[in-house]
Amino acid sequence: MKGLFITFEGPDGSGKTTQLHKAAEALRKLGYDVLESREPGGTELAEKVRSLVLDSSLPLAHKTEVLLYLAARSEHVDKVLRPALAAGKIILCDRFCDSTLVYQGLVKGLSKERLAELRKLNAYACGGLLPDLTLLLDGRTEVLAERRSLRGVSDRYEDKGIDFQRQVREGFLALAALEPQRIKIINAERSADAVEAEVLQVIKSVLAE
Repeated sequence: MKGLFITFEGPDGSGKTTQLHKAAEALRKLGYDVLESREPGGTELAEKVRSLVLDSSLPLAHKTEVLLYLAARSEHVDKVLRPALAAGKIILCDRFCDSTLVYQGLVKGLSKERLAELRKLNAYACGGLLPDLTLLLDGRTEVLAERRSLRGVSDRYEDKGIDFQRQVREGFLALAALEPQRIKIINAERSADAVEAEVLQVIKSVLAE
């Protein structure tokens, strides 16, 4: 079996990390070799970058923020993702290039020219690697905000407030409208079991192709 690269995206509080773990467990029970990873992260260097970019007490210039994410992504792609795909694994990754386009691009209000530059930088960092499937866990901003408050944890982006989170949601939906074949929207406001069932249904449909 050739490898399959699936990413989980969505605003903070959408439950993507939980659903990724559930999907991985279900696929392993079906006999698939599954690798779970995340961005930024996946390697020792990338995990150290993660601690920097998510630290809300550490001021970061926009360009610095972008370059740190892309450096971590390049490391992740070369050392983890490509070898796993070559070995025929199913990769489930918590965030990837779409998050950069949203958080460091669309939400920042970049012009079309600057957004195009960011896409090129993303492609360079990925070495052209793109997900075979992206699951976008989506929900109303107010609903997800309540979930985050119950969770009781935060980072640089969760601390930016509900208007920022609303822009994040709009950014992801805008990307989904551009690439409906790759990006599948999952209603994350339902029960965890209902979301899990749809996530697995979509993944199985891709595996069957």
